[in-house]
Amino acid sequence: MTAAIVVTSLALFSMFFGAGNLIFPPMLAVEAGDNFWPAILGFLGTGALLPVLAVVAIALSGANVRDLAKRAGAVFGIVFPVLAYLSIGAFYALPRTGAVSFETAISPLFGVEGLLPSALFNIVFFGVSLALSWNPNTIMEKLGKFLTPTLLILLFVMIAVAAMKWDAQPRTPDETYADSPLTSGLLQGYLTMDSIAALAFSIVVISTLRYRGFPEGAPVVRGTILAGAGAGAMLALIYLGLGSIGRVFPDPEQFSNGAGLLANASQLTMGTAGHVVFSLIVLLACLTTSVGLITATAEYFSDEFAGSYKTWAVVFTIASTVIATQGLEFVMAIAAPVIGFLYPPAIALIFVTLVEPAFRSRTRFTWAFFLPIWVAVVWSAIETFVSLGWAADALRPLVSWAPLAADGLGWVLPVAAAFLIGLAVDLAKPRTPRAIGTNETVNGDVLTA
Repeated sequence: MTAAIVVTSLALFSMFFGAGNLIFPPMLAVEAGDNFWPAILGFLGTGALLPVLAVVAIALSGANVRDLAKRAGAVFGIVFPVLAYLSIGAFYALPRTGAVSFETAISPLFGVEGLLPSALFNIVFFGVSLALSWNPNTIMEKLGKFLTPTLLILLFVMIAVAAMKWDAQPRTPDETYADSPLTSGLLQGYLTMDSIAALAFSIVVISTLRYRGFPEGAPVVRGTILAGAGAGAMLALIYLGLGSIGRVFPDPEQFSNGAGLLANASQLTMGTAGHVVFSLIVLLACLTTSVGLITATAEYFSDEFAGSYKTWAVVFTIASTVIATQGLEFVMAIAAPVIGFLYPPAIALIFVTLVEPAFRSRTRFTWAFFLPIWVAVVWSAIETFVSLGWAADALRPLVSWAPLAADGLGWVLPVAAAFLIGLAVDLAKPRTPRAIGTNETVNGDVLTA
């Protein structure tokens, strides 16, 4: 059982750890300068801790993201999971793995660019991803036993060599990190999208543990939580290591993104071999994430809609290949508004699900579930419309008054207030006694009154 949890934890880490996770921390370190520690702690909060909390929430609830979302109403129960899976699937995260692999690993190494080379590469890249994800029951073993250890070894080599070669230098923080480095780090961690992905990946973890012989109920819950915690710990350690490269690299201001910085760091420390190592890291990071995303999205859509798992896997693979061929900027243009909209309700969903067990003996959340999530939805929708310039002058005053609004976290206080109001209403309701002999299921365990 322990070996299965370790392998699953390694596989989950590799599903989380894609190209964005690789290139964000070193650039954060450059921009944060002497404010590195509060900035990286903020990044770890949303980039490592929040995904673990999402895994814990799904495990404790005993429900998948679709069933959890339905508790906030039929509309939210349909729309939110579909948008979440599409955002981590064919709309953004999945094609991003191919686009980043080509632009960061293949193009610089071989000096090729353009539509035709991009198309040929993405056909091969997503073809391999589809082949590895063809059997969802064995995906964790393929990732955890083979691909992830290779990825971790390459990352360790790159981080260790850079740490031995250079020392950290004092650096003035950029404007973004000068006044509120913690908040800026939190927002940067959003971009990994791992919190939303965790809501989907958790079901893959649970299915794998069941397939490996874990009994229903507490053993599956404990195994899922331990796998999530292990993956989160590995993410945090790797983020700190990658951030340290940004701290020690000489004259990093010449780079506009973390990909260029890491590529040059690898080449300066290990020569041509370093360039190859970096390209392999990017390819493996993107490939493992791509496999996980195909598996999670195809499983969800095959369960929720017509069509088999393999049919949906092929559909998402073809769509991602076409979108990724257009390049990273095209992918980002499609996805940015959807990402911004989804995060507040996703975090609200995770928070409420985690808090509910503490009140289970007194009440079952109804309004405490419904109100904060819908406040998050409405608030996030208004901010998305403003960011797109849709009736911005009329809508901006509705959200600009809130504390932390300037930092993109204006939704936090209204959502917290909505939760407290909903909780008060739920606690005030008389608890309906269950009839003697009725059963209640919690996390797969049947409790008898």
